[in-house]
Amino acid sequence: MDGQNGSSSICPRPRSAATAGKKKKKIPDRVTLKKEIGLLSACTIIIGNIIGSGIFISPKGVLEHSGSVGLALVVWLLGGCIAALGSLCYAELGVTIPKSGGDYSYVTEIFGGLMGFLLLWSAVLIMYPTTLAVIALTFSNYVLQPVFSNCVPPYMATRMLSATCLLLLTWVNCSSVRMATRIQDIFTVGKLMALGLIIVVGLVQIFNGHYEALTPQVAFSLDRVPSVGQIALAFLQASFAFSGWNFLNYVTEEVVEPRRNLPRAIYISIPLVTFVYTLTNIAYFSSMSPEELLSSNAVAVTFGEKLLGMFSVIMPISVALSTFGGINGYLFTSSRLCFSGAREGHLPSLLAMIHYKNCTPIPALLVCCAATIVILCIGETHNLINYVSFINYLSYGVTIAGLLYYRWKKPNLYRPIKVNLLVPVCYLMFWALLLGFSLYSEPVVCGVGLVIMLTGVPVYFLGVHWKEKPKCIYNFIERATYVGQRLCFVVFPQIDPIEIANPSEWTDRSSGRSSLSANS
Repeated sequence: MDGQNGSSSICPRPRSAATAGKKKKKIPDRVTLKKEIGLLSACTIIIGNIIGSGIFISPKGVLEHSGSVGLALVVWLLGGCIAALGSLCYAELGVTIPKSGGDYSYVTEIFGGLMGFLLLWSAVLIMYPTTLAVIALTFSNYVLQPVFSNCVPPYMATRMLSATCLLLLTWVNCSSVRMATRIQDIFTVGKLMALGLIIVVGLVQIFNGHYEALTPQVAFSLDRVPSVGQIALAFLQASFAFSGWNFLNYVTEEVVEPRRNLPRAIYISIPLVTFVYTLTNIAYFSSMSPEELLSSNAVAVTFGEKLLGMFSVIMPISVALSTFGGINGYLFTSSRLCFSGAREGHLPSLLAMIHYKNCTPIPALLVCCAATIVILCIGETHNLINYVSFINYLSYGVTIAGLLYYRWKKPNLYRPIKVNLLVPVCYLMFWALLLGFSLYSEPVVCGVGLVIMLTGVPVYFLGVHWKEKPKCIYNFIERATYVGQRLCFVVFPQIDPIEIANPSEWTDRSSGRSSLSANS
């Protein structure tokens, strides 16, 4: 792998004074990732990444494992509260370690290269490609639902449409950051309107007296008492719907005034999504019995068919638009994870390069797209949700434990945001209970998740730690990088002279001296 540190590589482009004026309009003065994500776009990145396919497919899994309507609603509400606790911790980490890459960058900074690489490995290998594949398949299933109204859409048709959608959005993200964020803004508004329609129709049902399933006597009646392990699996299913709450941290370096906008976006987005998710599930249960919901493979479509009559076609279209925006958001942020990993030397250096004119990480985007298409071709991906959720929660817990360790290791480091100590402690207590009972209830699922992460250990020592590789390997890497540069028109991003100082260097206000977070 032996990636080169892209942040320290200057790519000069000499040009004569006569041609400088002509090229200035087409080629930026400095080839670097642009800060084009304001507060609105920051909010839509979080909301758009959270609201993808999860709210349309996870209600079935949450209800199945929780055993009752009332307990399912409690799981959804608590899932949002847990995401809020985690997001508060990430707000502190995001402004204390202002690097793109999210969990990976923080774990690498705090615990070192091996731990960071294991998180990166599991994310690139399984977590984000699988999540993208699930969202893309949900998109194609809902688009094709009106065409194949009396049967399940054909296997090949769903895969082809999913791959086409992925390729289209990869092209958009390669072409322009601004275009990608505008798509995210528009489709986030669209998906909120779709969920708003479900909520309004559900509330009308409740006001008309159709709320039998929501009465306490019925909602908490249990045909079977769920085990603690089953409740833990219900939380894992809900966590899949809430996954993405930390994704703004993956693009910190592209956020305008990140110290101000990153925490604001988190404080606005997480409560909003929790509120919308809870009301959406209440709306589902206002018109669908638990048996109907468990038997449905497309909850929103079944809901629309029961209540919207001839306008029921609105629901599959709305869900398709929602998942389309979700795919765009995941591509945008997961590619920045590959970019950050390559910049730290944990992935091939080609992935740390950006287009010389569009300033987009084209190689990283292509890798994310290709990995997702491979997962699509393997087969059914819905069974992998528990694997993804387990790895997600594992990485969240390690990152937030890192926050506590970093406080102990560097107590005098200036932190623009410093959450109450009870916030990370409460999150970690819930995290330990959830993963412990998940291991007990589904040892195979959790064991496979751990094995996926641990397969990165030999890869790290062979690809990253081993520096004295044979010369032929280095020659091959150099040649492949050169070919990739020529094909994608990419170079290492340049540094603004004003930003040459270590971005992790902050002033210790209590002593008035400089404290190096990376080297002290």
